Amino acid sequence: MAKYTMLSPDGFSIEFNKTYTSEKEAEKAFAEWKKGYERQGYYSSVPFGRIPLNELRAYCTLQKL
Repeated sequence: MAKYTMLSPDGFSIEFNKTYTSEKEAEKAFAEWKKGYERQGYYSSVPFGRIPLNELRAYCTLQKL
């Protein structure tokens, strides 16, 4: 069975030591993770600076393990 991980724009897993059994599960985890940044309104990334939340998914990587 395939496993997936979702990487932040900085290349780190959005959940430490967590993998997902489907792309759909990883996307759901991303949506929950993104909620943690709603109060400030952006994600701050070292290489990309401030990323608006409506653009954040484009900077993340769904990786098949």
